[in-house]
Amino acid sequence: MADTLEIIRAISQAQAASYDGAHDERYSWDGEAHKVGLRREEGDIILDSRVNDGYAIKYHGDRLCIHYHAEPPLKEVHGSQFEADVESTISSIASFLKKEYKAATGNSLSLTAEGEVDILVQNTSRVRTIVQAHRYYKIGGLSDVESVPTVERPDERKIDKAFKDWLALGDGPKPKNVTRKGKQ
Repeated sequence: MADTLEIIRAISQAQAASYDGAHDERYSWDGEAHKVGLRREEGDIILDSRVNDGYAIKYHGDRLCIHYHAEPPLKEVHGSQFEADVESTISSIASFLKKEYKAATGNSLSLTAEGEVDILVQNTSRVRTIVQAHRYYKIGGLSDVESVPTVERPDERKIDKAFKDWLALGDGPKPKNVTRKGKQ
């Protein structure tokens, strides 16, 4: 069983192997390109127009957040399969991280999806848009890390007793110089 620091370092090492143009001799003798599942990997890099997309990971306690960014044309956003495409891209990023983690450490990585994919689409012109999406994954094997309370899970918030006592005091007495009627 690996400790928390080893798991975080191995995930970061797996993510470092996904830069644009990364090659590895493990997959073939000529150093085949890494396939993360991003749109920029499709087509010919010289003849086709480049697609702007990428991802980043962040740690939130015992969870991993995969942030995906892309700049698709507006007509793709209005397509019927747009949300499913973004969700499958984030899932393929997670499976790439699992595969690279296994190659780096020899152990398997457990990432369990939590909630739905949160997608934000903003238009920059009548043709281009910016898409930002993220999804949280529970990292298996992090038993000594506390869960971070979020908007999705407010029941896990821990409030200090002194703060609860202060809130229970209420507004207190009204000052003598306040002459307005009604609740102050």
